[in-house]
Amino acid sequence: MAKKLHIKTYGCQMNVYDSERIAEVLSPLGFEAVDDADGADMVILNTCHIREKAAEKVYSELGRLRVQKETLASQGKRMVLAVTGCVAQAEGEEVLKRAPFVDMVFGPQTYHRLPQMVAEATRATGQVLDTDFPEESKFDALPDNRTVDGATAFLAIQEGCDKFCTYCVVPYTRGAEYSRPAAQVLDEARKLVVAGAQEITFLGQNVNSYHGEAADGGEWNLARLIRAAAEIEGLERIRFTTSYPAEVDDDLIQAHGDVDKLMPYLHLPVQAGSDRVLKAMNRNHGVDEYRALVDKLRAARPDLALSSDFIVGFPGETDADFRATMKLIEDVTFIQAYSFKYSPRPGTPAALMDLQVDEAVKAERLAELQALLNAQTLAFNKQCVGKTMAVLLDRAGKKPGQLVGRSPYMQAVVVDAPEQLLNRIVDVTITSAGPNSLMGALNVDNRKACA
Repeated sequence: MAKKLHIKTYGCQMNVYDSERIAEVLSPLGFEAVDDADGADMVILNTCHIREKAAEKVYSELGRLRVQKETLASQGKRMVLAVTGCVAQAEGEEVLKRAPFVDMVFGPQTYHRLPQMVAEATRATGQVLDTDFPEESKFDALPDNRTVDGATAFLAIQEGCDKFCTYCVVPYTRGAEYSRPAAQVLDEARKLVVAGAQEITFLGQNVNSYHGEAADGGEWNLARLIRAAAEIEGLERIRFTTSYPAEVDDDLIQAHGDVDKLMPYLHLPVQAGSDRVLKAMNRNHGVDEYRALVDKLRAARPDLALSSDFIVGFPGETDADFRATMKLIEDVTFIQAYSFKYSPRPGTPAALMDLQVDEAVKAERLAELQALLNAQTLAFNKQCVGKTMAVLLDRAGKKPGQLVGRSPYMQAVVVDAPEQLLNRIVDVTITSAGPNSLMGALNVDNRKACA
């Protein structure tokens, strides 16, 4: 009988990818993924350490899981409880101290060693802690077989970061930048397509720093990799995230203009609209440079839409700095954004900076910034009404007879459609728009195909 494995994933898309690969690593050991932790033989929390609340949510969840673990133990059963991801990497010993009932703590670079860790955890009464940065790449040891749930898939091509933004823990939890060989990436992409993927998102902490080894001993940049991936038969859509503005080169800009399969949507985090704050963040780009980059991208791909990240209340941020951020948002316009109050992370330079901003001021600024961003999202969605879009229908809707998919701009599109169109790209005319989704109608040709 298969053993039940439940993985709860927090945070970024890289964590989503890691959770998928962890399930693949454990599958040969007889573990089968389930949606609920109740009664599971193993529960893994794949954690995020970007903000303090994210870490505290993990400890709160561990408290709930402790009750389940003890209930199973009283019935003579065992739940193996594990923590991985960036909280595990940054606070491995602290996790075991605060939650001594946890069996395994392992970093995001070591999950290819899970079979050995599981054996140690199930044989012994002690705990397993593995947060080293191994010399070997985990990608070389992961299973070749990939599974795809639906028609979209993530593919990690780069990990780690050498930028050391003063607010960020990623260089400490994910390590130095590493790019996978181009042939290895393309081989995995082909296998994902064979498994059913029509859309692949290339992932990296700083994905456009990709410099993978080529077969001739040289290096490919991200643009070269995208162009090669676009030649894969059956792969219809390509995306990539997350970008670092200072490393968007001319080749990548040109790829947005040349490669039809590269979607016209780019996540380009700016974080702030003040040069003084950006310098304090160690972002390596200024506001004028960011504006110029946006102009180049839109010249290459006029229909390109942008999303971004914003931090409000960074140490020393003045009202004038915040107004500069608001002005940048007004001028550039974003169809989606992730925005947060600054949260000090232990071990980062920003946590030790003077002039920490009052929480009430942070909250007020965040509310104003999000109101502007939400208005821009709604305005863009409304502009789509009456247009025809190619939509990849990838899941069932809330109502019978509905399917939901993603537009080229990552908008959720709800449409009345038969089940046989699931995991297919169809033409949809947008009929109405809200802040979080679009409603659409199948074009005539799609309806005829299903008749």
